[in-house]
Amino acid sequence: MSEIDYMNECTARDLIVMLSEEYQIAPSEAMDILYNSETYAKLKDPKTGLYFQSPAYIYGYLDKEIKQGSLATE
Repeated sequence: MSEIDYMNECTARDLIVMLSEEYQIAPSEAMDILYNSETYAKLKDPKTGLYFQSPAYIYGYLDKEIKQGSLATE
């Protein structure tokens, strides 16, 4: 496992916990939401550099995506 992959997995773990607590959902449901999100796709793309950010920062994007249905601003 590369260092970036490890960082992504640690961040994903933290995001799942944050989602579970914030939305009062099971961790399995939080995993489904995260792994199917645009935010996670951007996190997995090393070109974005998102993996360098804190889980709280990334959660802001994820929460926005959940509430708006997309990361795109319209």
